[in-house]
Amino acid sequence: MRAHFLHTIVPLWQGPGWNGELGLPHEALDPHRQPLPAQRYRAMACARQLYLFTSIIDLPGARERAAVLFRSLQRHFHDAEHGGWFYSIDAQGQPLDRRKDLYTHAFIVFACAHYWAKVREPLVESVLNAALTVVATRFASGDGLYEALLAEDGQPLGSGPLQNPLMHLAEAFIATLACRPDPATEKALKALCKGMQARFIDPAQGIMLEKPRGTVDNWFEPGHQFEWFYLLDSSELLRDTPLHRSVSRGFDFAEQHGVVDGAVVSMLKADGRLIDGTQRIWAQAEYLRALTLRADGKRRVPEQLTVLRERFLHAGGWYECRDAHGIVSRHDMPSTTPYHLTTCYQALLGCSTISQ
Repeated sequence: MRAHFLHTIVPLWQGPGWNGELGLPHEALDPHRQPLPAQRYRAMACARQLYLFTSIIDLPGARERAAVLFRSLQRHFHDAEHGGWFYSIDAQGQPLDRRKDLYTHAFIVFACAHYWAKVREPLVESVLNAALTVVATRFASGDGLYEALLAEDGQPLGSGPLQNPLMHLAEAFIATLACRPDPATEKALKALCKGMQARFIDPAQGIMLEKPRGTVDNWFEPGHQFEWFYLLDSSELLRDTPLHRSVSRGFDFAEQHGVVDGAVVSMLKADGRLIDGTQRIWAQAEYLRALTLRADGKRRVPEQLTVLRERFLHAGGWYECRDAHGIVSRHDMPSTTPYHLTTCYQALLGCSTISQ
């Protein structure tokens, strides 16, 4: 599977998935490994690909590709007037969606932290610091949590906090602390986890809800439950915190109701009733990654490797989604998915670079 990743998946983004003129990955490839018609390029996708090539930086061409992606992040998406980074540009490289979203900024922090740990270039750390500052001064809501979406000029748009961007912000903070001492980031991470425990955890089962507790028509995603478990359990700073204990307790509930015939389903109500049975490769990868940290889960790693390989990987790349009946329901291959495979394989290999 590592060989499939290095010799099949990575080359997709070195060749047909790469727009050399803009210095950016195409958003997705079709089943024939050709780029889908360009409508936009997202800063988040650029950052995820920066992380991808940073994770294999010692392989031929990876260091150079990471350097181009880092420059493209600044060149295409940075807002010199208001600060922060635009959400997307159009096919011609002009700003498209000028809003600032936390999800994007979390991945910029995450990617720059990993990249700086490898190259130690002052400019990379400067961008990392700038992104952390934007998060702290623009997105913070004063209760340890953060707004999900801001206007171009940084004004709130009433989005409130949402689980997914907050999870990736926690991941970004953890990556920052892994590469340097940073008291402000450590304080922010602890406050974030405290806020998640207070507002997003369903106390009955310990599951992580997608919207603040009490929101109408709320739900949870088993893939995110497993992702949170890995982040918290792998961090000495966060292990044994109230949030870690809740998510650890909720793991069993998510596994019981959210893993059907070996496949992770998409969405459930808080009581475990199915909303969406779609099976997604990223959720499967996160489940597998989480199992590597569970005393009772390590024995299931081989069977889950088989599920990932047989249901989602193929000779030309991967299947992004299957429906509730197991039929392939999405045939394109997004440029953002290798991030999930990278983190999964790193956990399985117990190292920071897949090329080791």
